[in-house]
Amino acid sequence: MDWTSLYYKTSNLNVFILGTGEVATRRANKFLDHGANVKLAGNNLSEELEVKGAELCSTRNVDELVEWADLVVVASGDNELSDYVSRIASDKLLNRADYPYEGNVIVPTSFKIGDIEISIFTNGKSPLMARQLRKRIQSIITEEDILEIELQDHARSLLKESIDDQKERREYLYRIFEDEKINEFIRNNQIDDAKVYIDKLIGDCSDT
Repeated sequence: MDWTSLYYKTSNLNVFILGTGEVATRRANKFLDHGANVKLAGNNLSEELEVKGAELCSTRNVDELVEWADLVVVASGDNELSDYVSRIASDKLLNRADYPYEGNVIVPTSFKIGDIEISIFTNGKSPLMARQLRKRIQSIITEEDILEIELQDHARSLLKESIDDQKERREYLYRIFEDEKINEFIRNNQIDDAKVYIDKLIGDCSDT
């Protein structure tokens, strides 16, 4: 498999999507929700996309739209136009919803739970299983896991201010993760009390 999973910053990225159907709309929502500028070429635009700031353009202007774009998404049922847009976008980031391996970007199944975002890619072998795996993963991530992430982020920020050595910071983070008092705070949803406890714990460590 010659694909590598990455997270790409899309704020203010110019995204042109050929098509306005279900797949195109789903792609547009994803990029709009992450701060991209989105233009679609097709017949009509959903009210939701209009509210979010997407722009509807004519398919007659695909050359100009490809030139404007940083990322081109092909999600149209017009095979001839799709092939043409893909050819003129050969030097761009290109996602083909119809033939993913003919582009150089794949948009995987993804979902968020709190601040966690998880993407699933089966190398094109089974979109159905990607959806099933998503359901399984969603079922095992708990509210306590989300709170633990928030506390780890809080602790990391404090440790970076007081401890230069990365290995030493990691040891403290493991100690905090395994601390029974903190785990009790998490079980009782006492996030503020847990942060106060961590503040004192790190303060005492940095003083020694």
